[in-house]
Amino acid sequence: MSLENKNKRIIEVIPHDPDWEQKFKEEARKIEKIFKEIFVDIYHIGSTAIPTIKAKPIIDIMVEVKDINKVDSYNKKMEKLGYVALGEYGIPKRRFFHKGGNNRTHHVHIFKTGSPQIKRHIDFRDYLISHPKVAREYSLLKEKLAKKYRHDIDKYQERKESFIKKIDKLAGN
Repeated sequence: MSLENKNKRIIEVIPHDPDWEQKFKEEARKIEKIFKEIFVDIYHIGSTAIPTIKAKPIIDIMVEVKDINKVDSYNKKMEKLGYVALGEYGIPKRRFFHKGGNNRTHHVHIFKTGSPQIKRHIDFRDYLISHPKVAREYSLLKEKLAKKYRHDIDKYQERKESFIKKIDKLAGN
């Protein structure tokens, strides 16, 4: 690996790992304890929650809370679990955390009850679970993009966007 790429994330899409669900549950218990005063629910979202597709080996966790404005007061507790707080990070009224630096293991997305983002993420996941042909298309796209943009997460995400929007529409969002 060149020095230039040494400190960059490597985009890798791998076959589904059945341990991802257990890893979600373990982390979810810890996160639920942190946010217990404002906690409503917690969900496994993203590609690691879809058993039939390839995914980046990063567990996406969505937390539903009563008050999004109180989330920042829990940043220190999340840091003790190894998370980095990034605020809204491009999505208004969200709080985002990641764990693992350039070798990410978890992403945490937090939204207030009633946020349309909660329904959108769950509907996306559930649509792909119930439509294996479309899930396969998405998996192949992710694999192709991961090879093409191995060191460019922004391009990888950008090139998936139109397919994601198509799924959102099909899922009713």
